[in-house]
Amino acid sequence: MSKETPPPQDLTVHQSSKILEILFANGERYRIPFELMRVYSPSAEVQGHGPGQEVLQTGKREVGLLDLEPVGNYGIKPTFTDGHDSGIFSWTYLYYLASQQEQLWVEYGQRLQAAGVDRDAPMAAASAGGSCGHHH
Repeated sequence: MSKETPPPQDLTVHQSSKILEILFANGERYRIPFELMRVYSPSAEVQGHGPGQEVLQTGKREVGLLDLEPVGNYGIKPTFTDGHDSGIFSWTYLYYLASQQEQLWVEYGQRLQAAGVDRDAPMAAASAGGSCGHHH
């Protein structure tokens, strides 16, 4: 990832195809699926608070975008239809997602396989709040 990420000139939300289209200042145009953005959200809720603490996201194929809020001059904060709204996507991170998405899909598939879960499986509610279940 280069240090000088070109800022986006244009962002287009395609609700029906669930795609965020981004035209960067260098002329590169990318289409990022909402699902990829949601699965790789930079929020602590998804990324955890350190390496190895990432929370594997599933059941996000149909996730939509309710809102896209600008954050300063450096990024956006999307609100997804599943209620997730704590991820701030910098232009640099969006460019990384856009330009590396083939590899990111492969890694996501490998993580799903390693965890033995299906891409469309519902998220386990027990993982909310980081609890490890209830002891009776």
